[in-house]
Amino acid sequence: MTRPTYWRPIAETDAHRPKDALPLAGGQSWFARAERLSRDAPPELVPLSEVPTGVLEAITAPRPPIAGLDLDRPRLMAVLNVTPDSFSDGGNFDTFAAAAAQAQALIAQGADILDIGGESTRPGADVVEGSVEISRVLPVIEAALQAAPVPISIDTRKAGVAAAALAAGAVMVNDVSALTHDPGMAALIAGHGAPVCLMHSRGDPKTMQDAPSYDNVLLDVFDDLEASIATAIAAGIPRRRIMVDPGIGFAKNQDHNLALIRGLSLLHGLGCAILLGVSRKGFIGRIGQEPQAKFRAPGSIALGLEGIRQGVQLLRVHDIAETRQAIALWQAAR
Repeated sequence: MTRPTYWRPIAETDAHRPKDALPLAGGQSWFARAERLSRDAPPELVPLSEVPTGVLEAITAPRPPIAGLDLDRPRLMAVLNVTPDSFSDGGNFDTFAAAAAQAQALIAQGADILDIGGESTRPGADVVEGSVEISRVLPVIEAALQAAPVPISIDTRKAGVAAAALAAGAVMVNDVSALTHDPGMAALIAGHGAPVCLMHSRGDPKTMQDAPSYDNVLLDVFDDLEASIATAIAAGIPRRRIMVDPGIGFAKNQDHNLALIRGLSLLHGLGCAILLGVSRKGFIGRIGQEPQAKFRAPGSIALGLEGIRQGVQLLRVHDIAETRQAIALWQAAR
């Protein structure tokens, strides 16, 4: 059996762009070389003439709008955890008044989309009953929609919760299990015609960090996401409504996380928009020597800008105002 070959575009952003350079997913970053990757041979830098035409088409094609958002520039998804136990802000917004006020604040700061979740999926978290999750998120969705016409994403693994949220006005599902937790999720999303974000993980949040192991984390994540996309398409969700997320911090140790961030541009070969969620993650605290999650905005922004440099279309962040300012200055300097 022939082992697959993978092609990672070498992302560039310099204004001096070669005439033969190609755009990354129709965005502002470009590439004129690629890294050929294999499980059986060392990585090799190659000219674009060696990259198969179909792969180049998948890497370069502009990504269609998701949830009404054009993806020709970086977009910000604001995190709103309506939970008592999320790793970063658990308990801060677990009352309706606090959550509704935070939704309005995030919108005012410039969030392009709100991602509202009622179940923590941090390492070690227990499963929350769907009825509890629904009771947490629905009032906040309704309040957010009254505040401003910003699209709402529901962060859930459960079809029942997704159905209730979509009926209340959410327009997108962010499934950290990539359709594996609830067998009814794919059909539900397809029936609603909603976009979905498929995040990579392995195992359940309760045990996923016990001993994560990969043969090659970058290639393994690519293969797993490719399989998740195939499942979604088979269920009737077209590729144009699918985003992928490498799942930083989900069933991955620090070395895995850093390898994925270094190789993010490989994921453009999946032909889908990319969401990157690194905000306030534990490994940022370890590397940056900041034990308190709420003070990890600088490290989160640094990794977010690296993601944008590699063509990521959407950043999922807690600190909207700070990240938006950083992106504006990064773009101005370019």
